[in-house]
This record gives sequence, C-alpha cells and structure tokens, in this order.
Amino acid sequence: MTRGKMVEGKVVIVTGAGRGIGRAIAMLMARHGAKVVVNDIGVSLSGEGGDQTPAQEVVNAIAKSGGVAAANCDSVADFGSAAKIVQCALDNFGRIDCVVNNAGILRDVIFHKMTEQEWDAVISVMLKGAFNMSRHAADHFRKQEAGAFVHMTSTSGLIGAMGQANYSAAKLGMVGLSKSIAVDMQRFNVRSNCIAPVAWTRMTASIPAKDPAAAKRIEQRKQVTAEHNAPLAVFLASDAAKDVTGQVFSTRKNEIFLMSQPRPLRGVHRSEGWTPEACAEHLYPALKNLFYPLDRTVDVFSWDPI
Repeated sequence: MTRGKMVEGKVVIVTGAGRGIGRAIAMLMARHGAKVVVNDIGVSLSGEGGDQTPAQEVVNAIAKSGGVAAANCDSVADFGSAAKIVQCALDNFGRIDCVVNNAGILRDVIFHKMTEQEWDAVISVMLKGAFNMSRHAADHFRKQEAGAFVHMTSTSGLIGAMGQANYSAAKLGMVGLSKSIAVDMQRFNVRSNCIAPVAWTRMTASIPAKDPAAAKRIEQRKQVTAEHNAPLAVFLASDAAKDVTGQVFSTRKNEIFLMSQPRPLRGVHRSEGWTPEACAEHLYPALKNLFYPLDRTVDVFSWDPI
C-alpha cells in the first residue's frame, strides 16, 4: 500500500454514487488508488425517472483527477440487475474487492398513512438491494478469500425517527444483514460493517422544517458536507481494517462514533415460571427504570455536529 493510497489496486463498487454521500465515497476511493464502479440509475428521491448522466459525471470527474472508474446504471433492487453491477466490475477491472451499499430512496409519510407501495419501494431498494449486491459479490469474495462490505445505515433505524417507518426498517435491517454476513463469511476473511452517515444532501434537503428549531438544525446541517463520511468508508475497505468486522459506526462532521449493539440489560427469573399477572407484578416494576424512552436521533445526538 502506497502511503496516501489506502485502497491501491482494489476494485470497489459504490451504489447510489451519482450524488451526495455515494459520490463523495467514490471520489475518495479513486483518490486512494481504487478502481471504482460508479453505480447510479439517476432517479428522483422517490425512485422515479432514470438518467445515466449522474454516474457518468462522477466517472468523468474521477478520470479528470487521474483515477479510474466505470459507470453503471443497473438497479440494485432487482436480483438479476444487481448481478450486472458486479459483472461490470469484473468486465472492466477483472475482480471485486469491496461493495459499498449506499443506494437509497425516500418515501417519508406518517405510519398510519403509509401505503404498501411506499413500504415496498424503500425496502426493495435499500434492504433487498443490499442483499442483492452482497449476495452476488459474496461468491467472488469467498473464492478469493477476501472482501469487504460497507453498508450505509441510518440513526433513523438505530435510534428513531418520525414518518420514516419504511426507511428506518430498511436501515436497521441492513445492520442485521451486515452482522449475519460478518458471522457467516468470517471463515473466508470477508468483513462487513455499517456506517450511519450525517450530511446535507439531496435526500436530507427534501425533509421539510416543521418548526423554528428544525429550521435552525437544517441551517447547521448544511455545513456538514457529504465528504465528511468518505474517509471511514475508505478505511473500512482497506487492508488496514482487516480486523474490523461486524461493527456499526456513525459519522457526524468531524466526529466518529462506535454504536452499541443490543445486549441484555437486566434479567428477572421466577423458578415457578411466569404468568401474565406475574409479568405485571414482578417483571414490570423490576425493569421499568431501564426502559428506553421514545427517543429520536435529535434527542440522542442533542449537540450540533462538531
């Protein structure tokens, strides 16, 4: 590894890389020596339309900076289509070393008004899309006994958010997927980690400010550019992170956090077994002080990104 070239010679696929965080990751991967497949179908935030321009523009920018990249406009949401994205890496660069599952769409709506289509669309792109990409890449990672996955999750799923049941479920599902991949593929030297990023992007800009406090947060968030999330992704793709797997990180401007994972807090036991009444009389008072409040991301990360 050349100094300053953390992923020299590696082949990296970044999905949803035409704009925002995906673009920033693709650009930094290339700057650090990777050959990059820039995947983006060029749709709106709601998944409509389709434009090959964003992916090609990133490829052009990488080439202008002296890097190597190829554009791909296949959809991650379809299993067969996702296979073409992996094949694109093989056709252009002969191998694959890392997949960054970043592609996503929004269909934000309060839960009791959410339609089946709004649920399915988000789950298909983000959770099923992450599975599709990971599953196709896994065959190659297993054969070469090396590989890395970086899945972009969200504090909306890790902590909580309003009006994002589909998005939150998909993003937390990606955490479970990542941990399972890490466990199942450890024997093949394949790693899998998650990043919950923070940035002012086209996606976050689409969320309206509902009160003055939210408007103030938005103005501050505009200072947190997508580029702040890219260094951790490059590190996780590199050999320097060979012992890092099954972890969940969060990035906020110049802050990086290692997030907790569910573990038992406290247990209660009754030798005679439990009844519903015993749950009310014994379990509830014993555990209620440890119950989690209905926090949202802003409640846990209550300070501005530093």
